[in-house]
Amino acid sequence: MIGVTELRPGVAYEEDGQLFKVLSYEHIKLGRGSASIKVKVKNLRTGSVVEKSFINGARVQEASLTKKKYQYLYKDEENAIFMDEATYEQIQIPLSILGTDVTYLKEGQPISVLAVEEEPLAVELPPKMEFSISDTGPNVKGNSASNLYKDAILENGLKVRVPLFSKVGDRVVIDTRTGEYSERAKNN
Repeated sequence: MIGVTELRPGVAYEEDGQLFKVLSYEHIKLGRGSASIKVKVKNLRTGSVVEKSFINGARVQEASLTKKKYQYLYKDEENAIFMDEATYEQIQIPLSILGTDVTYLKEGQPISVLAVEEEPLAVELPPKMEFSISDTGPNVKGNSASNLYKDAILENGLKVRVPLFSKVGDRVVIDTRTGEYSERAKNN
């Protein structure tokens, strides 16, 4: 059992026979009452996202997930296909379960797959990944003290807001937890 204050993003737990992975965590303290914990979680079997609230001090059952390295091969209409690099065995994870995580996968990329009793349920993405810009507006200079952004489409089809100086072909780092621009790639 783990305390609900330990439910940080990426932690998996079990409740009522269902497996959940925490997407966001918020600690709320109002006045003199006890604190409450609000988490946004993803059901690992159905892919649905819900918000749950717990009182401070509550405990949940920690999920026993196994993590194994695979190589991402490709996706079809219904599944993402991964290969075990040691045995060349292929596994499939339904796109409905992966949700938006599939947009960050690149062919040939090594990735950790989370499983329960040999049933693959999710992928563990690196917190930040590099992508190149495939389409954006014209390259302009801003005359503002604050950061100004414009829309861009990345090589994976993801739409993000990037700084005004960004142009097609530039490599940028995206935070996979939020889907937002983080910084320019170091080796541009």
